[in-house]
Amino acid sequence: MKYIDITPVITEKMAVFPGDVSFKRNISLDYKKGDHLQLSSIETTLHLGAHADSSGHYHADGSGVEQRPLDSYFGKAQVIEVKIPRGERILLKDIAGIEIKASRVLFKTGSFPNPNHWNSDFNSLSPEVIEFLHSKNVVLVGIDTPSVDPETSKGLESHQALYKTKIAVLEGIVLADATAGLYSLVALPLPIKDADASPVRALLFKDSEIFENK
Repeated sequence: MKYIDITPVITEKMAVFPGDVSFKRNISLDYKKGDHLQLSSIETTLHLGAHADSSGHYHADGSGVEQRPLDSYFGKAQVIEVKIPRGERILLKDIAGIEIKASRVLFKTGSFPNPNHWNSDFNSLSPEVIEFLHSKNVVLVGIDTPSVDPETSKGLESHQALYKTKIAVLEGIVLADATAGLYSLVALPLPIKDADASPVRALLFKDSEIFENK
């Protein structure tokens, strides 16, 4: 079954939001040291690479990522490519004329091209776009940048729109190899109790009909 892996490789070089905890893998046992097996642990932000936010991340009344309905994270998905200036939010006019054909929509902006290099001028979403997608029965929105809001946003307007509409979100996905069109998405978060997010392994299958009625 043909698929596109839209998950960046996790390494200690991976860029994270300024001030957040970078990924680090600590090796406890190692064959190179004569140990009988390899054993390691990690220290990291949960907002690492391709990840799913919980509503508790952006609203005081939200819940942990383990309470998100898993149905949102697998099923038919539509990749929409948007070309706008760096640093701008995607507005309704930028997707005018595009028919929404799936209940999961992933935005390809190309504005965060290297997961190992932080650039602040990535594209994000406007609350109006999220409200529009909600009206089209969209249950998940994704974007190939670290956030649906700009780096400097304190109001987190688009995250608040996600809370209002109960739409799930994927951030940090890599869509360089995905052209605009329909796919089947699988991107399941780990059930980390009360957590604000979880990394995911996100795949796009070229057969958009893998999951019936999803």
